[in-house]
Amino acid sequence: MAYIIERKDRFYVVAYDGLDPLTGRERRRWHPAGRDRHDAEAMAARIERDAAGSAPRRGGPVHLGEFLTDTWLPTKRRHVRASTSYRYTWMVDNYINPAIGHVPLRRLRADHLDGLYDQLATTGGRHGTGLAPKTVHEVHVIVRSSLDLAIRRQLVDGNVAYATNARHKRQTRTVPRSWTAAELASFLGSARRHRLYPALHLTACTGMRRGEVAGLRWSDLDRTNQRLSISRTLQSIAGHPVEFPVKTRTSRRCIDLDDATMDVLARWRRHLRREGLAHGADDWMFLNTAGRFLNPESLSQLFDRLQRTMPDLTRIRFHDLRHTHASLLIMDGVPVKVVSERLGHANVAFTIHTYQHLLPGMSAAAAQQFAALLAAHAR
Repeated sequence: MAYIIERKDRFYVVAYDGLDPLTGRERRRWHPAGRDRHDAEAMAARIERDAAGSAPRRGGPVHLGEFLTDTWLPTKRRHVRASTSYRYTWMVDNYINPAIGHVPLRRLRADHLDGLYDQLATTGGRHGTGLAPKTVHEVHVIVRSSLDLAIRRQLVDGNVAYATNARHKRQTRTVPRSWTAAELASFLGSARRHRLYPALHLTACTGMRRGEVAGLRWSDLDRTNQRLSISRTLQSIAGHPVEFPVKTRTSRRCIDLDDATMDVLARWRRHLRREGLAHGADDWMFLNTAGRFLNPESLSQLFDRLQRTMPDLTRIRFHDLRHTHASLLIMDGVPVKVVSERLGHANVAFTIHTYQHLLPGMSAAAAQQFAALLAAHAR
């Protein structure tokens, strides 16, 4: 049996290729068929004719693509979140299998992988642009992990992923960037006209993660005590909302809100009522114009679009609104423990490590303050 799949304007014929000698499951082999669907249909018909004249095969060489799809992915699904599993599957189907999925495991070489990584880094993006180094590294991690499993299953003798070009190693973590209070105020002032301004305002004034913002329900808002309860995060998987527990135990927290933010949320709820959209206690706090859940990724995309209309602002990521919130509080003298609890960090030490670049100046001010205190008493 053969069927046709289209990936990025290219067609592939996926054909039955025997049974896995270890699991007994059916295996599939991807055959590149170019950009013309008629050519793909002709290839599929030819493969069907060839298969009709021969008995089903058992055993034979195990290919990278079928091992990833039939063995490695099912193994990983038992140990990772649904969102992570979906991302792994998407990368296997869109990045790895179309390029080198047909290569037998025992014939896979480091130059196969380097060629794949170079192609992804230069033209692997949605619009023919290169993928981010972090994404290329994630592809590398999938291949490396799958080959480690293949070694344990005694399908290969070594892991060629460890011999690939060093530039595909994980990039060093970047230092968080943040805005000044004036820059943040300028951004919020310009963004106020946008429909989803309340979500941006709430993020800036609480330091919440985007999944936490998207996962809010109206029942999480305590209007009497002006407090938000953070107990879940929302992710979009294949276009459907999936709820997860918050990132860590300490991420489950309550955040106090100021009067202005409470007013913004009240006006947003009235806006939903005028639009005829759900706004009950158990409904999502933020909805798109169709009345569906708010995809966390759309928040980042909106944030980037708004920044492009403000060329004078320093460009930052959406997640850097969280860093901006923390930085401004620390620089204004708010105790680090309070900031840590507000962000839901695992411990205060992590907060200090993340924002230690702000502390030297505060330490110098403390030294001057202590000296002035001592001098006053000496007189």
